[in-house]
Amino acid sequence: MKTKYYQLTGEQALAELNSSANGLTDAEVKIRQEKYGPNVLESKKHTTLLQKFIAQFKDLMIVILMVAALVAMLAGEVSDALIIFLVVILNAVFGVFQEAKAENAIDALQEMTTPYSRVKRNGVVMQVKSDEIVLGDIVLLEAGDIVPADMRILESSSLKIEEAALTGESVPVEKDSSVLNEKEPPLGEQSNLCFMNTSVTYGTAEAVVFATGMQTQVGHIATMLDEVDNSVTPLQKNITHLSKVLTVLILIIAVVIFVFGVMTGRESVLDMLLTAISLAVAAIPEGLPAIVTITLALGTQTMAKRNALVRKLPAVETLGTTEIIASDKTGTLTQNKMTVEQLYTDHNLISADAFQVSPKKRLAQIMILANDSQETPDGLVGDPTETALIQYYLDRQMDVKQVQNDFLRTNSIPFDSERKMMSAIVSHAGQRYLMTKGAVDEILQRTTRIEDNGEIRPITQADKDKILNTNQELALEALRVLGFAYKPLTEEEEKREATSDNFENDLIFAGMIGMIDPQRPEVKDAVAEAKSAGIRPLMITGDHKDTARAIAIRLGIIQPDDESGVITGRDLDAMSDEELKQNVAKYSVYARVAPEHKVRIVKAWQAHGKIVAMTGDGVNDAPALKTADIGVGMGITGTEVSKNASDIVLADDNFATIILAVREGRKVFSNIQKAIQYLLSANLGEVLTLFMMTMLNWSIFAPVQILWINLVTDTFPAIALGIEKGEKDIMKKKPRGSRSNFLSNGVGSSIIYQGILEGVLTLGVYWIAINYPFHESSAQIHADALTMAYATLGVIQLFHAFNSKSIHGTIFSKETFNNKYFNIAVLASAVLLAMTIFVPAFNSTLHVTTLALEQWGIVLGAGALMIIIVEVVKFFQRKFIYKD
Repeated sequence: MKTKYYQLTGEQALAELNSSANGLTDAEVKIRQEKYGPNVLESKKHTTLLQKFIAQFKDLMIVILMVAALVAMLAGEVSDALIIFLVVILNAVFGVFQEAKAENAIDALQEMTTPYSRVKRNGVVMQVKSDEIVLGDIVLLEAGDIVPADMRILESSSLKIEEAALTGESVPVEKDSSVLNEKEPPLGEQSNLCFMNTSVTYGTAEAVVFATGMQTQVGHIATMLDEVDNSVTPLQKNITHLSKVLTVLILIIAVVIFVFGVMTGRESVLDMLLTAISLAVAAIPEGLPAIVTITLALGTQTMAKRNALVRKLPAVETLGTTEIIASDKTGTLTQNKMTVEQLYTDHNLISADAFQVSPKKRLAQIMILANDSQETPDGLVGDPTETALIQYYLDRQMDVKQVQNDFLRTNSIPFDSERKMMSAIVSHAGQRYLMTKGAVDEILQRTTRIEDNGEIRPITQADKDKILNTNQELALEALRVLGFAYKPLTEEEEKREATSDNFENDLIFAGMIGMIDPQRPEVKDAVAEAKSAGIRPLMITGDHKDTARAIAIRLGIIQPDDESGVITGRDLDAMSDEELKQNVAKYSVYARVAPEHKVRIVKAWQAHGKIVAMTGDGVNDAPALKTADIGVGMGITGTEVSKNASDIVLADDNFATIILAVREGRKVFSNIQKAIQYLLSANLGEVLTLFMMTMLNWSIFAPVQILWINLVTDTFPAIALGIEKGEKDIMKKKPRGSRSNFLSNGVGSSIIYQGILEGVLTLGVYWIAINYPFHESSAQIHADALTMAYATLGVIQLFHAFNSKSIHGTIFSKETFNNKYFNIAVLASAVLLAMTIFVPAFNSTLHVTTLALEQWGIVLGAGALMIIIVEVVKFFQRKFIYKD
């Protein structure tokens, strides 16, 4: 059974670890280093670059591309095969680069540890490398130190430790050596323990090490990171599904054509094999992976301009499917800095912005003088609560330095967790004063007078009741409340030793303030927009339940009357995974949670088929960031661990940027869907044309003609569709969810009817050319017919590209020509297609003839019919099927 060191006294902890107050001997240290190993974080062995590269070729679409390249090579199109191979290799190289970056998560954890620590060994204090620390070592801590291991505090003086990166607690936690009798206190409430990689912000301590390396709390997180499988994104699922469908389609059609031709004896086995190969080339959208990658890459550029840096390309599209955003509070929804929000003085509660600051006001003097923070060229240094008091006046252009010079500090009584206050003794104009700040109830117990509008009078019970009631109101709003008092010292008091008993009594109450880690100003609107887009925002924090609830109400995550929407980590511990799954939809706010809780929450929502985005900035967020469908790290306040575990990093730490990224993600999916509709309907048209030509015993396209049409008419317009502007109502629609795919929302049926229509129109033009010839020569008639069919197939696809700019919207709108890159792409494709017919040098290479003006009229007429028929179908779709 694992020892619970927070339940042991210091002496018991030392005995349990076979150590003493004088520390370990050199011999004991050597034995323990051999037994437990170095105090470092480990990770699974990284795969080599070659292994990563080979793994990229396991994807089904990549396999299909390789087959397509081999088919093209067999068909004699070596250049096309080389292009396909180049696309495959570039995709593989990019995949290796992304995977190698992701493996930095554990390495970043190791880099966070402090290189040296002060320990007591052989009864002597010495400095050693942190990775040489062992169980039982006595470590000395002071402000500015990084805690090198998990330790039980033996002695402490005014100790405060910043644990935000581990627990999510927004302010430093007070620590001491008192025994805890609770059975399973949350990590953030284990006040006699300190944990690896947290930082000391105030005071000193002596502690004994009880866990090192992978056995520490941060080591536990490292283990979770290694155990978490990289989730498959919706984009990857969709591409895989599409690949399987296309594979089956290709095999069936190729086999049918080959068998039909051989059985009827129409062609030789070799000729029918080449025909089947041509069909396979027509069916495979070899440009699809490249188009998807380019569209995603363009999306990443747009998002980067809006401060969302994408580490993994599929994450762009995944954001568009997001249904749940589980956000860490501290530093993500809030600013991760304490800020004065309310001030109480002269029996009035005044907002921080409305308070008239003045160096002559006693409350201002105490806030500045009963303060240990220091101003440096890099800014204020010290306890975040104290630096916030100084920053409040600096922001209001008050000369803080002048106040400190006018009231010279001569002595102080440090903060103590038992009496919950601290005092400074200052001298001004020959008079010494005691300036005190601390917990309101403790201050009132030592107060006999009150300053009321410049007058000092005895404090009454009514005064105290009003102060305590106001204190409670502020606390219910999740504000951290501090009281302030002072008194002029008598000559007799000035001679006394500076202790609490000698000075902190008979105080004059000057006022109190309410502080909070405030929400980011833009977050409330971002939360509202997320809800209008059908996305449910959740808050996950290490803060207390009341604090979390108050912030959630301010942001609109929950309503004021929602009493059941908040749950604590302790409540989660009492639930099984199945119970959490059944009840997870009830909760929008999770308080006092540990890292494993965050992973459980994400998995509970995923069990309902939801796409979950998790935001965070601390070490404690990394496992959940990796488990979520999309992890969003913070670029400014985020640890390297959280960044490396994320798919997207916010350069401005702004929650609102997530919503901008969601909008971009939805646009990216919509554009990829348009490109897929265009590509597959065009390829289906090609397949159907070849299939029917074979069955009808007509002349068929040569492989080089199919490849040229694919290269010219497919690639450029499809890429341009990837940079279409987002539709105006894109954030008014509900998320697609995990069950949607690229063929949803009528895209699959549109591909089928539009592909059939392309094939029918192409075959119709061929039939017209055969039955109403422009020449008498049979050979010339068939050559013209095949050329007209070739031109028709290309022209129809270019006309159809404009149809594909909107899945259900009309082509007759001002948005039709709003994408200059698309217009250029279609024009360039048209020129390249026309060159093969108009330029004699290309005629023999692509087996085409020069067409007369009347023949071009028939070809263009077929293209116009494509637009007209699709527009009619879309009209009925909008009217009867896809009504918004």
